[in-house]
Order: sequence, then structure tokens, then C-alpha cells
Amino acid sequence: MKYQTSYDQNENLPNKMGLIDKAEIERVEMEGILQAGILLVTKLDAQTIFDLDYIKNMHFIALDELYDFAGKWRTVNLSKKGFPFAAAKFLDQTMLNFEVEMLKNLPNEYTSKEDFIDVAAKIHAEFLFIHPFREVNGRTARLLADLMFRKYNFKPPDWELISKDETQPLNFELYVKAVQQAANQDYTLMQQIFRAISQF
Repeated sequence: MKYQTSYDQNENLPNKMGLIDKAEIERVEMEGILQAGILLVTKLDAQTIFDLDYIKNMHFIALDELYDFAGKWRTVNLSKKGFPFAAAKFLDQTMLNFEVEMLKNLPNEYTSKEDFIDVAAKIHAEFLFIHPFREVNGRTARLLADLMFRKYNFKPPDWELISKDETQPLNFELYVKAVQQAANQDYTLMQQIFRAISQF
């Protein structure tokens, strides 16, 4: 793996609203992401730069009413189903590397959607492997991808095509596997998924 990792298990978190019901917390999180998406789409233009400040701001806009840590890199180690994400103590440098190696390489425009999809999939997989925030990484990553597609005048991915039914060929477990493969800089599976959910 690229990053040394150790981890603690994730858990439900205290929040500013005092919510304890998981379904209610998830509803408020989703509403925050939707509202952030609406706002950020209105501000999106050809000069929009996707950098670390932009990503932190996305998370802050979406979740400031709910979490004290909105827009801040996590300070604890996390894992999901035994898979450890990037170590918290290296996270500042890890995210700087992510910015330099991936975000800074984005050109002003793409003439080929196929080329763009491959790059967007790499960024998406790497972001989810790093898991920079304490909570709501997946929805933040999907919103970032949507905004990237829109900036380059492409239709955003249809995330609903990733089925929760494991018997379907394109399912959430496959998506999770694609994230895990990013630990070894292997983005091919996520690129395949992005091609499947991105309408030409």
C-alpha cells in the first residue's frame, strides 16, 4: 500500500443538532449535500479550480450545521469492514500529494469524454481510499465527481446504476473493491465502473 495505516473503528458521532437516530442523521447529511450541490453548481464555471480549499469548502457548506468538523481533515484513523483508510497522522501530506499529483494535472478543457472519465475515476478512487473527512466521504466524493463532469460539459454519472443487490454485475461491493484497489494505485476497476455509469 502507498500509505502506512493503522485505524480505529468508525462509530455514530455527536452532532450540533443532538440527533441520535441514524436515519435522521443520514437524512440531514443528504440534505446538506444536496443543498451544497445546488449552490456550487450555480457558481461553477470554466475558471473553477478543484483544489483542497474547494474540497474543504464543499464539505463545510454541506455539513456545518451538523458537525463541528465540517470542512476539516479528520484527526482519527478510520476503517470500513476491516479495510483501513489512509492514516490520520499523515493526512495533511497525503492530501497535498493528492492535490499535486491529481488535481493540479486537470487541464482547462477535455475534448474526449473517454479521457476525462479515466482521470475522474482515478481522482474519485483515490479520494475515497484516502477518506479525508471524519464523515460523509462517499457523498462528498460523488458530488465532486458530479461537479467535475459539469465543469467539462459532460453529463454527470448515474450513481443509481450501482446496485445494492450483490447479485447484479454492477454493485456496491464492486465499487468498494475499486476503492480498495486504489491503495495500490490500481484504478482500472473504478475506470470501468465510471464508463458504465457515465452516459455518452
